[in-house]
Amino acid sequence: MNDTVMTKPQFDRTVEDLGNIVELGHVNVTVPDQSKATAFYLMGLGLTRDPYLMAGLENMWVNVGRGQFHLPTREPQVLRGTTGLVVPDLDALLKRLEYAKKFLEGTKFSYKAVGNVVETTCPWGNHIRVHGPEPENFGPLRLGMPYVEVDVAAGTDLSGIARFYTEILSGIAGVSNDERGPYAWANTSADSKVYYRETKKKLPPYDGHHIQITLADFSGPHKKLVERGLITEESDQHQYRFVDIVDPATNKRLAQIEHETRSMRHPMFNRSYVNRNPDMSNRNFVPGYEVGIWALA
Repeated sequence: MNDTVMTKPQFDRTVEDLGNIVELGHVNVTVPDQSKATAFYLMGLGLTRDPYLMAGLENMWVNVGRGQFHLPTREPQVLRGTTGLVVPDLDALLKRLEYAKKFLEGTKFSYKAVGNVVETTCPWGNHIRVHGPEPENFGPLRLGMPYVEVDVAAGTDLSGIARFYTEILSGIAGVSNDERGPYAWANTSADSKVYYRETKKKLPPYDGHHIQITLADFSGPHKKLVERGLITEESDQHQYRFVDIVDPATNKRLAQIEHETRSMRHPMFNRSYVNRNPDMSNRNFVPGYEVGIWALA
């Protein structure tokens, strides 16, 4: 006889569900000057240049925990929205940004502390919001890219955007409210999301910037996107791209941001990234402390 006592579940097991989107890999915006990109992303933000790939002057890949910025050398692109980062120490960040300022004179670079975040703007106008570690919001993350927030026109059907991610991409998504108003959201990994928020500002023309995601079911969403005429590039066996976010019921465009979409068989899926401790220098060097830790113990 089984004497096991069945107890009432004490946990919300749905919190552990990922959905079909398992990775937010990178944000790609082009930049015209790699030296100024170095001053902002490496010296100011304290991130790490990938030492293995794109190590020349034509492109720079910048590691941030388990995600990246990709910065090809061309005329500048500006993401219509905000990229959210987490770094270990906001006070150290402010000191780095102040030091980097002299290398970025005459650009759109700016920064300011606003409450418990630091709002920064890159030399070409990309907005980056930097948080310190916040276990209540970002779990154990202490270095990473927990969200990309995309601006959409006032009056956009946010529920339609959420349905695109659930019905077309088989992800987990919804519409929520906070002090800034309603927004659509979709899970893009265990520790990242993409948000869509309405803005009353006039949106600039879409300039081709993109985000990269990875799907567990790669072919199912591809079939649905093909049926709606939404595929913009059949890149290779492991990757395709689409730009338009549409209402699944009507195919009406609701937003635009290119999704570089990869399979879990992509050679670079789950690749390990080098992250440095930006507070380490030749003056305070201690062996073993030069590595940046992306998560809290």
